[in-house]
Amino acid sequence: MTIEKANSNDDKILTEITLKSKAYWGYSDEQIVAWHELLTITKSYIETRPVYKLVINDIIAGYYSFFTENEYTVRLDNLFILPEYIGKGLGRFLMDDFILRIAGTGVKKVILDADPNAELFYAKFGFVKIGKLKTYIKNRYLPVMELVF
Repeated sequence: MTIEKANSNDDKILTEITLKSKAYWGYSDEQIVAWHELLTITKSYIETRPVYKLVINDIIAGYYSFFTENEYTVRLDNLFILPEYIGKGLGRFLMDDFILRIAGTGVKKVILDADPNAELFYAKFGFVKIGKLKTYIKNRYLPVMELVF
């Protein structure tokens, strides 16, 4: 099991992981279709942001990506795992790698817009809810969470 920098040829598999992971949480097929463009990981995205993939026996099982908002703030943009690997500690493995990767860089906080199903996962790492983001879906909000170092 390794975490490696993703390359632009991973775009389709990373998109597939994202869509399958979202579907795992009970979102309807209609919602997944509606979100497809928003959840698509493009070659350009991979080339312009830090994206790291989790590889198990030559299978990309998950990934995370982030970007710098300013000198002291990083935004965790994505963290997804294939459904068959959820609940096996791999989300923790990816999150630990992410935190170690940004440690010592001068970053003071991490911000993310969590899927409501992942709010408790992020809270285990010390993230706290600081607000909510209205989505285009009526009465649906995403928790905005922050981790301060």
